[in-house]
Amino acid sequence: MRLLLVEDDPLLQSSLRQSLAQAGFAVDTSDSARTATQLGLQESYRVAVVDIGLPDGNGLEVMQHWRQGGCEMPVLLLTARDGWQDKVNGLKAGADDYLAKPFHWEELLARLHALIRRSEGRTANVIEAGRYRLDEERQRVCTPDGQWHGLTGTEFRLLRCFMSRPNRLFSKEELLEQLYNLDAEPSLNTIEAYIRRLRLLIGRHAIQTQRGQGYVFTAQE
Repeated sequence: MRLLLVEDDPLLQSSLRQSLAQAGFAVDTSDSARTATQLGLQESYRVAVVDIGLPDGNGLEVMQHWRQGGCEMPVLLLTARDGWQDKVNGLKAGADDYLAKPFHWEELLARLHALIRRSEGRTANVIEAGRYRLDEERQRVCTPDGQWHGLTGTEFRLLRCFMSRPNRLFSKEELLEQLYNLDAEPSLNTIEAYIRRLRLLIGRHAIQTQRGQGYVFTAQE
């Protein structure tokens, strides 16, 4: 799933981008309010991490532009400030959660997963579709025969996209948008290759092809 990271500290941005990618996110980054505003309105992200202090503005203004433009993705604010008024202002501006620097990586990841679960109407870190179960923390899937199978980062992102919205038709273009950041240049054939790999793991009937349109996760065994 795609995540937008808005942070102007190059060391922190690089560290977070690497850690988030390892946790299964396709990460786009921005170090300015202007670029972040454009990306949030133009691209399709599942969640955003936004630093309040930016060189050409602040995260509160970015969020206000997003909300005014109809962008409803969950937003986690990052800031070096720890005053209660900053928290109140952030929540009033449209933030869904707040984390003060310095923070532990584990807490940031836990809060992100909690935001995504709430946005999807879930309460656990396991996504269930039919008799399939996807463990987000360990990036593995349980098939109807009760066997757990480990997933690569891309396999996990692709299957998560399917299982979070079962029976929904996804075009190859939509899947590419959710699997890769803007710096990547994958081809549509990449999706076909990963679909084949997933079918070997979970069964060939679980993901149906609708020719000329895309793919649907039906959870059929």
